[in-house]
Amino acid sequence: MAFLDYLNVVRNIQNPWLHAAIILGLFIIGAFILTFLIDKVFSRIARRTKTKVDDLIIAKSRKPVFFLVILFGLHVALVRLGLNNMLSNIVSSVGALVFVYILGAGSGIVIRAWGKTLALKTKSRMDETIFPLILKTVNIVFIIVAVLWVFNIWQVNITPYLAGLGISGLVIGLAFQDSLKNIFGGISLILDNNFNIGDKVSLETGELGEILDIGLRSTKLKTYDNEIIFIPNGQLANMRIRNYVQPNPRIRVVINFGVEYGTEIEKVKKVIEPVLRKIKGASDKPYMNVVFLEMADFALLFQARFWVDDYREAYGKKLEATEKIYDALNKAKIGIPFPTRTVYMHQVKER
Repeated sequence: MAFLDYLNVVRNIQNPWLHAAIILGLFIIGAFILTFLIDKVFSRIARRTKTKVDDLIIAKSRKPVFFLVILFGLHVALVRLGLNNMLSNIVSSVGALVFVYILGAGSGIVIRAWGKTLALKTKSRMDETIFPLILKTVNIVFIIVAVLWVFNIWQVNITPYLAGLGISGLVIGLAFQDSLKNIFGGISLILDNNFNIGDKVSLETGELGEILDIGLRSTKLKTYDNEIIFIPNGQLANMRIRNYVQPNPRIRVVINFGVEYGTEIEKVKKVIEPVLRKIKGASDKPYMNVVFLEMADFALLFQARFWVDDYREAYGKKLEATEKIYDALNKAKIGIPFPTRTVYMHQVKER
């Protein structure tokens, strides 16, 4: 009864400024009480659940909810004062943005958690590419909703502008055709599953590195010189790409070398093949061999070939094999030629 009597006293206050101040004060107190409940009650309940999604949502929305309650109280106080003017619209706009931010942050947490759960259940890495794109799309949708809400608060009629888009759509399409081509190119890359984040790829233009991110307009490629290359998706969709991860991470290592003319071919094979088998991590599936390729201008050309189970080890194993092949050839007294040229001089007799 005492609380109801207090409410009646508040309603009967004739001074609008005092009434508005009391309303704002009550909402501020309510904001602190709600924050206390979130910290002491809701957080404890969330910690007892198996999922971490609710914990992240509570942690992310704690401060925005606090400010949202105060902004709502300020809006009610301004309405009580009859100040439905620019200040009231500003407060309402900020409140709308905060509310949309809370929804967007919560949706982002749910999408990330869903993506991680799905990634654990599937062998494909395609989900690592799709979910960031879904997250960016959802963020764009919430931004559009926030902008339309703010326009509505300020009573801006956007219908004429939307009608005008039918006329200016062609002009806008031509102006942004490159951006649209990049966006649709990114979607086609994801749907075709040409590569995923973390894949090692070699581009037609010569760049080599790992895919760092696939965005709406461009793809980030991190080279082994620690450089980031931004490639428009429209160009990437029409480019020949060598993916070292597909169909699986296994890759062949090839070392080219030459020996001097007059060397027995079988002797070279007997010297090099045991060297390859001693390299830790080198695989003979489907094969490990030394082949004679060509009688070149200055040398007999050979190839030493073996496989590794992970493409990340290929470069290191190639360096190791090259060093050991060189030492084995020197130890076996097999000459390694260098380019030479024989010049014949013919003296013309004077008449």
